[in-house]
Amino acid sequence: MAMMRLTDDEKARIHEAALAAEARIQARFALVIVPLSDRYLLFPVVWAAGIALFAGAVMALLWPHLGLRMGILIEVLIFAGLALSFDWLPLRLALVPSRVKRDHARALARHEFAARILGAREHRGGLIFFVSLGERYVELIADRDLHARVGEEAWNKIVADFVAAAKANRTADGFVAAATACADVLTAHKV
Repeated sequence: MAMMRLTDDEKARIHEAALAAEARIQARFALVIVPLSDRYLLFPVVWAAGIALFAGAVMALLWPHLGLRMGILIEVLIFAGLALSFDWLPLRLALVPSRVKRDHARALARHEFAARILGAREHRGGLIFFVSLGERYVELIADRDLHARVGEEAWNKIVADFVAAAKANRTADGFVAAATACADVLTAHKV
């Protein structure tokens, strides 16, 4: 699933599908799409600093007579050039370890679940379908009661179907199908 932008028509279709899904069930339903779960601003700086320091060490070994001022100037230029280059979003995301991206996306999914489902004024159960495009992360989180009624297998199938649609460049269709599938599963379990 590539990080992509949805058109206004696609956003409208997805919004309508989410509203229709919530109208069919007795629980809250939230469909959350975020471009990124975090900005990861520290990673370009850390990588650039590490490479600049390594370059300085190599220069000191290969050219011991290069002056200290010249060596520091070269390190600063390497650091600045790399920090600016690494700030380009696709490259910045490539520098972030997969585990860190997954952990940040997972944390944001739980935060959104708490805010949109658990923090709602009317205290009825609910679920959230969360997608972070930049991290390529998808998660469906249901409250304890809904999860106990439906089970993990049904939720995993909905997520897998969405991922397959996204990989086939039918992301908007995948969102609409996921919202409909969530409502179908909950309706079948009389929720």
